[in-house]
Amino acid sequence: MILELKKIMLSDGEVLPFSYEMSFSSITVNGFYPFVSPVAVTGTVQSHAGSAKLDARVSFDFEIPCDRCTTEFRTHYDLSFSHIVVSSLTDGDSDLYIVAEEYRLDLDTLLREDILLELPTRFLCSPDCKGLCPQCGQNLNQGMCQCVSRQTDPRLAVLKQLID
Repeated sequence: MILELKKIMLSDGEVLPFSYEMSFSSITVNGFYPFVSPVAVTGTVQSHAGSAKLDARVSFDFEIPCDRCTTEFRTHYDLSFSHIVVSSLTDGDSDLYIVAEEYRLDLDTLLREDILLELPTRFLCSPDCKGLCPQCGQNLNQGMCQCVSRQTDPRLAVLKQLID
């Protein structure tokens, strides 16, 4: 969605609400296509002294295999983003603001980057997921396996206490 911001940015106190859905079905994360629903986007752009404040909220369902046990799980995300939008920048401001060239802002590109940066680096079905047995591949969340556990080197016992 392209937002036309000329009217907003040239006046003070104007508010432009927006609401739409965008498809992420072609976006891959860790080699999977996890976006199982369209991304619902709502928000506002509010002008203030030659710039504008963009507040956006996105909501979507996400389905991906757990990084520990490989069981596919579904989760729901509700994320919020805020940006200050300007029509031009000085050299030192490049990281602080979003530029709306010719008063036009590509909201899809901006929110796609925001969403992908907000996703966790590891996807876990639950925080206490036990993962797979490294010897037989049994999902340890579903029960213990019959493998003989290896003894830990006694010199590393102190490190094991830190983990527990």
